[in-house]
Amino acid sequence: MAPDDLSAPPDQSSPLTADDLGYRPFDADNHYYEALDAFTRHVDPRMQSRVVQWVDIDGRKHHLVGGRLARAVTNPTWNPIAKPGALRDYFRGNPDGRRPAELLRDREPLPGHYMNPQARLDVMDAQGLQAIWLFPTLGVLYEELLRHDVDAVVAMMGGFNRWLHDDWGYNCSERIFGAPYIALADAAAAAAEVVRVLGLGARILVMRPAAVTTRTGQVSPFHTMFDPVWQLIDDAGVTVVIHASDSGYSSQGYAEDKFSANLGSGLMGAPNLRAFAIERAAQDWLMQSVFEKIYDRFPNLRVASVENGSDFLAPMFRKFSQMARKSSGWFDDHPIDTFKAHVWVNPFWEDDVNEVTALMGAERVIFGSDWPHIEGMPEPLDYLADLKGFSDADRRAIMLDNVAYLNQPQPT
Repeated sequence: MAPDDLSAPPDQSSPLTADDLGYRPFDADNHYYEALDAFTRHVDPRMQSRVVQWVDIDGRKHHLVGGRLARAVTNPTWNPIAKPGALRDYFRGNPDGRRPAELLRDREPLPGHYMNPQARLDVMDAQGLQAIWLFPTLGVLYEELLRHDVDAVVAMMGGFNRWLHDDWGYNCSERIFGAPYIALADAAAAAAEVVRVLGLGARILVMRPAAVTTRTGQVSPFHTMFDPVWQLIDDAGVTVVIHASDSGYSSQGYAEDKFSANLGSGLMGAPNLRAFAIERAAQDWLMQSVFEKIYDRFPNLRVASVENGSDFLAPMFRKFSQMARKSSGWFDDHPIDTFKAHVWVNPFWEDDVNEVTALMGAERVIFGSDWPHIEGMPEPLDYLADLKGFSDADRRAIMLDNVAYLNQPQPT
């Protein structure tokens, strides 16, 4: 995708803008809020009681997922909604010592651009964005609640992806790229879904970083039983995104294991281990992908880690080096080299992007704002403030070129 030429080189003495850059960035982490019937429109009515239903409790609407009350968010109707980046100061160290509940009081009626692609395109123009990857809000959370009912997982996957295609499409105007959700629980169903969504033009696929619960128990996502799925992805040359989700991580008794979109950061109480569940899940998935040599079996595979943070990279690389020494003869190439050849990382916006770039190289770091979520950035290009010390070439790689490359299929 060719960038839009805009203007002259940036003035480093003032905040950078899209006009300064000379191109419009590609945001690798945008979100929609799901429509009221996102989980029901295309699910067989006979299966809905095993997948997702609406229920009224004390005058408020909630989701039942697999017959259990889901508490990932307090209001799955999204109306009213907290504003983008409402918790930015909290994540930047909370300099004013304010409680998260105070920061979330300012709400607004649900804007159309959270639900409608044409309205979103107008907002993207105003934000200075060329294109976005678009991910679920709730859609990455419900597989965990259904994982012991594989037929329900399959029904949710197919129904949800059909809703996404209806409302957003997988490629809207070569600018909004909705990511179909792939669950591996039934390998044959996952393979069929990959074929179906790629046939409809999907450019990327999204999975949760977690072990897979099949009908016979939990296994690694890199077990050979899933090779037909990985082969299809490898042949098509599309990028697999592992995105922050409910990956089912236990706090091992140190804290109650009850996932919430807010509890993941310790927002609703005292700090505890749940604050690190997202990073733990991503690190485990990424490490095991190298250990099980998925990239040797499928050398065309490209993986992007989005909204999972990056603080785990340095200790992970140390473990890779230790394992390479301990497992002489197992790895064809050094694990770090394999990882950097196949994986791109979107750090949390509050992470140190200089550290990530030093470890991965600018060509393997991708910009993502998490807009319009409360823990994301108020405006996507607020991210530029952290890139003022970068060269023009490295800044452009992070803000545009790397994601544009990942967005283009590279078939074998």
